[in-house]
Amino acid sequence: MAKKTIVDVDVRGKRVLMRVDFNVPLQDGRISDDRRIRMALTSIKSVVDRGGRLILMSHLGRPKGDGPEPALSLKPVADRLAKLLGKPVGFAPDCVGQDAQQMAQALTDGGVLVLENLRFHKAEKKGDPEFAKQLAGLADVYCNDAFGTCHREDASMVAVPQAIGARGGAKVAGFLVQKEIQYLSEAIRDPNRPFVAILGGAKVSDKIVAITNLLDKVDAILIGGAMAYTFMLAQNKAVGNSRVETDRVKEASSILDAVQRSNAQLMLPEDHVCGSEFKAGTTTRNTDDVIPDGFMGLDIGPRTVQRYCDQVKQAKTIVWNGPLGAFEIEPFDVGTRRVAHAIAEATQEHGAVSIIGGGDSAAAIEQFGLADKVSHVSTGGGASLEMLEGKKFASVELLDDK
Repeated sequence: MAKKTIVDVDVRGKRVLMRVDFNVPLQDGRISDDRRIRMALTSIKSVVDRGGRLILMSHLGRPKGDGPEPALSLKPVADRLAKLLGKPVGFAPDCVGQDAQQMAQALTDGGVLVLENLRFHKAEKKGDPEFAKQLAGLADVYCNDAFGTCHREDASMVAVPQAIGARGGAKVAGFLVQKEIQYLSEAIRDPNRPFVAILGGAKVSDKIVAITNLLDKVDAILIGGAMAYTFMLAQNKAVGNSRVETDRVKEASSILDAVQRSNAQLMLPEDHVCGSEFKAGTTTRNTDDVIPDGFMGLDIGPRTVQRYCDQVKQAKTIVWNGPLGAFEIEPFDVGTRRVAHAIAEATQEHGAVSIIGGGDSAAAIEQFGLADKVSHVSTGGGASLEMLEGKKFASVELLDDK
């Protein structure tokens, strides 16, 4: 990557303000999955082990922004981080103000402080420069290790590094951001072929730009999830009660036309696993290309599964963003599960580079126990999708060049 990383900075005795993505799931105040904390440990330890004074900032959940909300406090995250590091971790009751300033000033070499939830302040989402100056005043160096929010222009992502840079401070990437961008950008720029993209999820509107951008880069795009039914409607096929975006049918039709002018193959489901309702225990039915009234498509059918798996096993580069069915509910998890296993097989046995694009895809690959069998599982669903769309991030562009 062309940007400097945290290893390029001598952090001894310096206060390092690191933006991390500690937006972890909480149940009754307890962390149910600490993967995002563990993913940041390499960057955290790089600072701590080299005598830096580390201040960590993050958002958690979707608070209203009117002040503290105890259920969305980062205190449980600070406690979990202390256990993972095997050392004390301080916790500031706010991310700005006198307490945060005093605790940041009191840090000694190798010390760690977690600030309270950034989004308890509306100024964070607004990118407010005055709020950013308060945060920037806590430290000498800025490090972005929050890929999951790299596509956003929140204060902590853009205005804070701008403020630190304005006074001559370093602004660098963490190892997680470096890894994410290298995997995703290199996969698109110079892929080993065949290059297969698997795009699923509920809305075709979420993936239109990505599909359009990928058409001249990939050898095949495999479509699944509810978005497939909008494409079916564009082909004048019966979709029963399936979820469709009727306002996106014209765009889906335009994509199908664009495929004819490209060298890429766009593969749509040729059979379906349907249910009468979107819930466990519903009446199920396998159908061919037509979905009857009273049923909705909830997974790709067995012929489509085999066809997609065959494509995946031949691939040398695989990018997957979005599940192929309602994988949370049996028996509609089969398509997503089988294709996930095919991705793992292509990676482990045939040396394919496989990138799982965050969000529900990451949740699925974790649920199936295959996260360590693929090349990379992204921590950012929205950010990884925007990279597939070919977008650049202001939060990364403003970091110091090597």
